[in-house]
Amino acid sequence: VGGGGGGAPLLLVPVPSARAAVAGRGHDPVRRIARTAAAELRRAGAEVWTPAVLRQRRAVADQAGLSARQRLVNVAGALEVPGAARRLLAGARVVLVDDLVTTGATLAEAVRAVRAAGGRVSGAAVVAAPRNSFLFNGR
Repeated sequence: VGGGGGGAPLLLVPVPSARAAVAGRGHDPVRRIARTAAAELRRAGAEVWTPAVLRQRRAVADQAGLSARQRLVNVAGALEVPGAARRLLAGARVVLVDDLVTTGATLAEAVRAVRAAGGRVSGAAVVAAPRNSFLFNGR
């Protein structure tokens, strides 16, 4: 796995957890996952950074129990990349990192926010998906 081409590093961007969730756990597991993955990729010779450039600009409801459509509405416009962080994303190749994907609504919102800041989303890395998620298509 190489960098973003032309010597640019690959950015593993963690999808932010709610502040209350991070405070309750005492750590941010998604950020920890991104940092661990980056360390492994660096050992393999890749230039990888893990900037925490996404932030929640407003609170969202708990997604449990919401339909796919309700989840899209719930997270629409909820993420942003603050002005100073936009410079890190300009033209960069980004892989979003999250712990769980079900409908993909949160990842879609993260893609929107990163693209709006000038980043190029190459993909996403997630730890888990339930069998009934869109990833398995009923298989």
